Amino acid sequence: MMTMQNPTYPFPGPLSPTTTATTCSNPTVAFTTPPNYAARLSHLLTLKGFNPLWCPTLVTHPTPHSLKPYLSPPPTLESFSAIAFTSRAAITSLSTAIADFTEPLLSPHGHTFILAALGKDSELIVNDDSFIARFCQNPNRIRVLVPPIATPSGLVHALGLGLGRRVLCLVPTVVGLDEPAVVPNFVRELEEKGWDPVRVSAYETRWKGRECGKELVEKCERGELGAVVFTSTAEVDGLLKSLREMVGWDWEIVRKTCPDLVVAAHGPVTAAGAESLGVKVDLCRWRMPLPKSF
Repeated sequence: MMTMQNPTYPFPGPLSPTTTATTCSNPTVAFTTPPNYAARLSHLLTLKGFNPLWCPTLVTHPTPHSLKPYLSPPPTLESFSAIAFTSRAAITSLSTAIADFTEPLLSPHGHTFILAALGKDSELIVNDDSFIARFCQNPNRIRVLVPPIATPSGLVHALGLGLGRRVLCLVPTVVGLDEPAVVPNFVRELEEKGWDPVRVSAYETRWKGRECGKELVEKCERGELGAVVFTSTAEVDGLLKSLREMVGWDWEIVRKTCPDLVVAAHGPVTAAGAESLGVKVDLCRWRMPLPKSF
């Protein structure tokens, strides 16, 4: 049985100063994801022969206290029909919140209650028997829903018609950056499907600061950067803000400084968000890492 902690993988360490993007067998790939995804992505990139360079532009902080009013009366979770998770951080934050309750959150009898999560994030639910048990003593009342297309729109489609039912949407509060359109669009699509979405902050996403892009800039200036991977629109925005405030760069300067740089996005939502910010995406993949060659 898996606990609610992420699997343990080695985090990226310092790269050898002799490693360059021109070393075809081991190009350097920078990635900007927060810590909750970084270890796994670094591990996968290493398995494929890349030198991972972790340059997080965001940090996340769970806010389980903001969830507790929705988990015990008044109001009661029974007034909802589903919980929609948009990230692993949201699942982890809820897990922390419900650990303080001594009784299950739902009665053994009632309508089917949906826990909806994206892709591999759902493993934090299905691989942890205690997570379901803390919701309800009757596991048959709980349905874990994983859409075949791991995007917020895919989640809306999988949930189907809402028919006025309430869905608790566990989403981030963005601090230090403009909120990407992903969550507002998700809430709007739920409303269009007849759901009554209740948006609740499960965690904070904060900009890591003006120096967060420093190593990426250094590698770029030395011609040692083969690719950069983004897993969310906010990461892109965070890097661009760092570049502007630290060295006065925009993305056009990055491209001129490192003309062979490959930009990869994890999924079409991130790709669209990056391009809306002026960052042209060369590769869009559902799963990381990149192909063996550029």
